[in-house]
Amino acid sequence: MHVIRHTSDTRPEDRGGAIALGNFDGVHLGHRQVIDGALAAARSNSVPAGVMIFEPHPQQFFFPDKPFFRLTPFRAKTRLLERLGLDYLAALPFDASMAERSAEGFVEDILVKGLGVSHVCVGYDFRFGKGRAGDGPMLQTLGAQHGFGVTIVEEVKTADETYSSTHIREHLAKGEPAAAARLLGHWWSVETHIVSGDKRGRTIGFPTINLPLEEHVEPALGVYAVKVEIEDGPHKGIYDGVANVGRRPTFNKSDVLLEAHIFDFSGDLYGAHASVSFVSYIRPERKFDGLDSLKAQIALDSEEARNRLKSLKEPWR
Repeated sequence: MHVIRHTSDTRPEDRGGAIALGNFDGVHLGHRQVIDGALAAARSNSVPAGVMIFEPHPQQFFFPDKPFFRLTPFRAKTRLLERLGLDYLAALPFDASMAERSAEGFVEDILVKGLGVSHVCVGYDFRFGKGRAGDGPMLQTLGAQHGFGVTIVEEVKTADETYSSTHIREHLAKGEPAAAARLLGHWWSVETHIVSGDKRGRTIGFPTINLPLEEHVEPALGVYAVKVEIEDGPHKGIYDGVANVGRRPTFNKSDVLLEAHIFDFSGDLYGAHASVSFVSYIRPERKFDGLDSLKAQIALDSEEARNRLKSLKEPWR
């Protein structure tokens, strides 16, 4: 999948494509309907299939002091999109110039002149242009004027709720990773480089890898059964584990860190890129009165995590 960071990077073979247009935070099953629409249009017309997003997310531009909210920062989103069989990803910068561009200017400058699209697929609630003045029907009108087709995908629901990034964040905040996964179509994960920590886990028999949340939304603090994927290096692979997301009150820490203990593993992983998928919430974080009580609880948590991962079922199936 070719990545376009500016429209000037558009290759001749990418022009004339069918694209899905949106932010697609989480690349959840509702987003998949929009992307599948672009893939179907591309196949039926023998043209390239692409996705266009903004990077950084517009909310980060307009509200730079807002707490991190993203389900999938850029690298994670790119990995998920690449698996869908797309030819290219246009990840265009959202800056002051883009924020001031009118809906009509966005269509003419970005979609027509920049990418040369033949078809655009959007969700029912898509908005674009300065002040979010443009919507799906307006895009259809402009598409007819400029010679490209437009498909608007209606709201997609489960029996109980709409496929929504907001709903997924709510589930994660309540410690409900399986409910989030039902909407995502995959486990929610934190992807980043492993950093050096206090190495305290080694002294009590439970060495951990440490991953800062960085731009990821903060889930409910506590202990989880997890799947850990090491993406590079000699230990590349997927492992079972138990993880804690929290402030480590036993050691009077205040920053939020993800610490994961990989079962039956030994090896140096510092600097490797890892993805920790949240499978099941075991308990809230709490403060212990010493290392012995903490060690005993980690042993119990590890056994519970092993049992839950043994009977693992993918909730989106």
